[in-house]
Amino acid sequence: MKYSKKYINHQAVLLQRYKRLMEEAYNVRHTDSALSDISEYRAIKLLHKINKLEYLIRGLDTVQQN
Repeated sequence: MKYSKKYINHQAVLLQRYKRLMEEAYNVRHTDSALSDISEYRAIKLLHKINKLEYLIRGLDTVQQN
């Protein structure tokens, strides 16, 4: 349980960063399209990390239940 809480907390931090980057990408879309693309790319990379953590957490929960 200790490790899954650690991963859940890390996932929450990554999710906040993802939201911030997506908001930044949206806000600068009309003024600086290159910066918008970079922010969106970084957000997508974070989303992949979030999904990997979700898979890992699900696996840990399954192991802990058995």
